[in-house]
Amino acid sequence: MISTDRPITRRRVAVSGVVQGVGFRPFVHRLATELGLVGFVGNDSTCVFIEVEGDVATLDRFVDSLAASAPPMAHVESVEFSPLPAAGDPSFLIVESTSVSGPRTLVPPDVAVCDECVAEMLDPADRRHRYPFGNCTNCGPRFTIIRDLPYDRRSTTMDGFPLCAACATEYADPADRRYHAQPIACPACGPSISLAVERVVVVGTDAVIAGWQRLIADGGVVAVKGVGGYHLTCDATSDAAVQLLRDRKGRGDKPFAVMVADLAAARQYAHIDDGEAAALLSPARPIVLLRRRAVALSASIAPGNPLIGLLLPYTPLHHLLLRQVPGDPQPPPRAVVMTSGNLSNEPICTDDDDARSRLAAVADAFLTHDRPIHVPCDDSVVRVVDGVLQPVRRSRGYTPLPVTLPVDVTPTLAVGGELKNTFCLAAGRHAWISQHIGDMENLETLDAFERSVESFRRMYAIAPEVIATDAHPGYLTRRWALRRPDGARVVDVQHHHAHVAAAMVEAGLDGRAPVLGFAFDGTGFGLGDDGEPEIWGGEVLEADYDGFVRVAHLRPLPLPGGDGAVHNPCRVAVAYLAALGVAADATLPCVAACDPTELRVVRRQVERNVGCVPTTSMGRLFDAVASILGVRHRVSYEAQAAIELEALAELADVHDARWSFALDDRGLIDPLPVLLGLVADVQAGKAAATLAHAFHRAVADVVVDVALARAKSHPKLPVALTGGVFQNALLARLTRASLQREGFEVLTHRLVPPNDGGLSLGQAVIAGHGRT
Repeated sequence: MISTDRPITRRRVAVSGVVQGVGFRPFVHRLATELGLVGFVGNDSTCVFIEVEGDVATLDRFVDSLAASAPPMAHVESVEFSPLPAAGDPSFLIVESTSVSGPRTLVPPDVAVCDECVAEMLDPADRRHRYPFGNCTNCGPRFTIIRDLPYDRRSTTMDGFPLCAACATEYADPADRRYHAQPIACPACGPSISLAVERVVVVGTDAVIAGWQRLIADGGVVAVKGVGGYHLTCDATSDAAVQLLRDRKGRGDKPFAVMVADLAAARQYAHIDDGEAAALLSPARPIVLLRRRAVALSASIAPGNPLIGLLLPYTPLHHLLLRQVPGDPQPPPRAVVMTSGNLSNEPICTDDDDARSRLAAVADAFLTHDRPIHVPCDDSVVRVVDGVLQPVRRSRGYTPLPVTLPVDVTPTLAVGGELKNTFCLAAGRHAWISQHIGDMENLETLDAFERSVESFRRMYAIAPEVIATDAHPGYLTRRWALRRPDGARVVDVQHHHAHVAAAMVEAGLDGRAPVLGFAFDGTGFGLGDDGEPEIWGGEVLEADYDGFVRVAHLRPLPLPGGDGAVHNPCRVAVAYLAALGVAADATLPCVAACDPTELRVVRRQVERNVGCVPTTSMGRLFDAVASILGVRHRVSYEAQAAIELEALAELADVHDARWSFALDDRGLIDPLPVLLGLVADVQAGKAAATLAHAFHRAVADVVVDVALARAKSHPKLPVALTGGVFQNALLARLTRASLQREGFEVLTHRLVPPNDGGLSLGQAVIAGHGRT
């Protein structure tokens, strides 16, 4: 009971934000009890609702503490309260959840198992000793197991695991760390793991872990079910095992992510600064791209790439896999490949039967568990550039945390692009960006896209009135949107305009003033000066959310054979040099890389303008330069040539500006002077690393030149650097520093990737903000 020596009043409090599934109700209960207040707290589908009673001063302290002292996984967006008559409750309680109409509350992401739960798992005296599914209110799965709101156990995939007496006691004890932790589990009542090797099924945690470790030590490939889908695992130090996985998965040269036991182990394989260490250890536990050391790991992990993607264990199962089983002589692997459980260009497997079918030719065994995965979710990938974390793939650990919008948006579904697809559901001042879906190249990925869209729509109870699509007429996502029968208005959004808008949203700009956006990438649909379709990708747009003016762009050059050229940078290089009239003989690496027939056909295509699509793509220019320098002539994954060109440039001892792009009064950025100088220097035997760095310098310089030229006749606008080319850390550093020296405000990405994974955010605001 509360004291009655001061006037008593009551308040109704509504707390919105990421406040369900994060231990917020137990926190409120403890706070109210400590302050001697009475009343109750509960979840509904829109917020955490509280009725609390006490004297005014104590109620003020209570309300102030709701945001200031919230649990670590919580993010409080608003606390609203109103007076009520006192009711005289005897105590403070957590009450049953309810479902009401209105904007839905925010769903938390999955986060890494906390230190306390790991300590319990490693304690032989604890009842969860070596249990692979321990969690509490501060950690564990959320997004991948939630079926509906409000967030209660019955609304998750844990509803099939009734609590044992011991777990029920913890769940009901306000002093316990697992008080109202919905995924609570233990060996007596929770999920369990098993290992299927051919027709033999192994059960029991230690037997399963030991069996997996022996398979990995013997060079095998094992599919492991995680929180958001299956991984394919093998020994990351074994050339034979890694190559076997590449061959079976159809992976080519694309890098594999590697999991190690802890930060100390990670430092053995990569150079790690404080910002990178913080990213590795963050609750999101993303894959972090790091500068690799020349030790121990198989060269086939990331062929030709100086970076390696490392991640640390984020589930109890991962911690067990990388520790020795008590009493077993087999040591755990030092480093293990942890790559998405799928075949190349297919969505990640989540269903057990589907995994055994689709991965049958890839995996020698399956380590699985019986907790269903409701939402597939790949690992996130990040890179730290100048101390700032930049998303490369935004997924587990970050999705579905919303992006706060600087403008109001009508209910809108933005379906993203074709590569690195995400979609975005937006309404009011919130945008929910989906987990990474993948490249929309087949029906399996389209099915995964559709399931995720419906899951988000149901979760947040939003019926889109607008569907935003990329303007490219051939994109699968656009065709899907046009076929929808629900009557929503379909709005085409130009690809590079969406990139720039996403950067504006991140900067909190309301669009009343434009920005100067440099959208450099590989492919985007646009129209040339003659009104004919072009492949854009070297664009400078003065843009707001209402529209854009194309103020400058790279000179259009012929791309022979479309996608065929994309996979063959030597063809792009030969075509560009031919179109520009640059002499190129067989001593030039790109020419030598083409077979005689290929060389003849490409040059004839350019000469006769047959089978060529004009492109302003900066990504293709990077490919051409990589081939001219002999870095990479054929690619097996997107941006491979550009990644290796950046790596070479980072090795340069000499950092001089050797050549410059030409820029005319119409804003045409001509690479002819750069390519002429580059070819001459290659033939003169200049160091390739020096030339690679000089090319990066030239691109950075022309960005500044365009910005300064525009500022002569227009106000100096903020400059947005966006598009996949600006994932290049060297280019981003050089460009940002040069612009800042000239007094420009520079906008870069920190919440969504600069690549096509961030497109849907820009699409949603352009199409849905109400002024189109």
